Amino acid sequence: MSSSDNTGTSHHVGSGSGHDHSLTLVGVFAEPTRRVPGRWIAAFATAWLGIWMAQLTPVQLLLPAQIDKQLHPEHWVDSVVAFGIISGIAGICAIIAYPLTGALSDRTTSRFGRRRPWIAGGSLLFAAALLLLGVQETLVGIGVFWALALTGFCVLTAALTATISDQVPVNQRGYVSGWMSAPQAVGIILGLLLVTMLFTGTFTGYAVVAILLVILVIPFLLLPDAVLTPEQREPMTLRGIIESLWISPREHPDFGWTLLSRVLVNFGNALGTTLLLYFLMFGLNDTNAEDDLIVLTLIYMVFVIIASIFLGRLSDRLERRKIFVFVASALQGVAALILAFVPDLTAAMIAAGLLGLGYGCFLSVDQALATQVLPDPASRGKDLGIMNIATAVPQAIAPLLGAAAVAALGGFFGLFILSGVFAFAGALAVAKVKSVR
Repeated sequence: MSSSDNTGTSHHVGSGSGHDHSLTLVGVFAEPTRRVPGRWIAAFATAWLGIWMAQLTPVQLLLPAQIDKQLHPEHWVDSVVAFGIISGIAGICAIIAYPLTGALSDRTTSRFGRRRPWIAGGSLLFAAALLLLGVQETLVGIGVFWALALTGFCVLTAALTATISDQVPVNQRGYVSGWMSAPQAVGIILGLLLVTMLFTGTFTGYAVVAILLVILVIPFLLLPDAVLTPEQREPMTLRGIIESLWISPREHPDFGWTLLSRVLVNFGNALGTTLLLYFLMFGLNDTNAEDDLIVLTLIYMVFVIIASIFLGRLSDRLERRKIFVFVASALQGVAALILAFVPDLTAAMIAAGLLGLGYGCFLSVDQALATQVLPDPASRGKDLGIMNIATAVPQAIAPLLGAAAVAALGGFFGLFILSGVFAFAGALAVAKVKSVR
């Protein structure tokens, strides 16, 4: 089936017909100029809704509850440490899976396209691991299958985020990236409602998010994907792939500063949000901690949705990225300081709004910024995979680091100060980017 891609270059795309596919080098690797239509964005957003439900519902509820059930801890820190160790092991898998999947998808010559086989395979691995996770009754089993689930998540999202650079023009990337981050807010609320009200029980909870993941990714798999011919594929050796994972910050400073900013801001956000339930219970002695956590989460999510969609589009129209990312990072720092210095529920609600506003803006605009500082058009998948590590790993190890901070720094005050320091440092790092306004 022949079509015209977003670069405006006519080429063949994977249709599964088995016909010979021809594709010019320019068509594959050139910067896209044709805007993606609404149906593409809708399928993209739908896929992310399923992904966030399947990843965040376990992180927020199913996995900690499952660990608690096996551990029967005497003190909450023990549970957080166990959760942190399991998350940290899964984070190591993410460090490997993200860039490796990106590098392999850059070189994939399947008739279905470069990215679609990895999106499909990652979805199936993610879903299958969640189903098996639901029947585990030992901490080792929980750790193994959560690591496999997160690996599937990385394979899927590495390929999916690469489609932004492949198909979306620069002046539309802030808006499209907003539809990657806005479903995060909807996904977590919808996932929590499903597993607490309709599908209670450990296995049932994991099963429903696994099934919805596969169903919601399918529409995106039905969209065309450019095919790479064997002649256009870069030579692939294990040594070559490993060596390509190092991108010199001296040679590509804007990539380095963007990566550093992303690491710092995501650590700041994760430290500020991961232990909120424990902060309410033990920091504020809140007798309605779980109900109030839902209120804080709703406030946070509303602002994430508003910021990611509207500020992402505004950054496209103004053709500016850095100032949005700088302000978004700083807002998260301010929110963390409010939690540190004014430890009460009203202040926490204000902080939740600021945190959501900052992080929603950061998620969409920083993703657009990241696509504009990639060193090589031929390795977009691998380079964005490296960028994605900076999102996944801080989230994975934040519970352990947060528990250590609470213990070492004398309570939640030190935790939120640390969160603020990371966020402000991230703002300073992005200010160093030179090639993007």
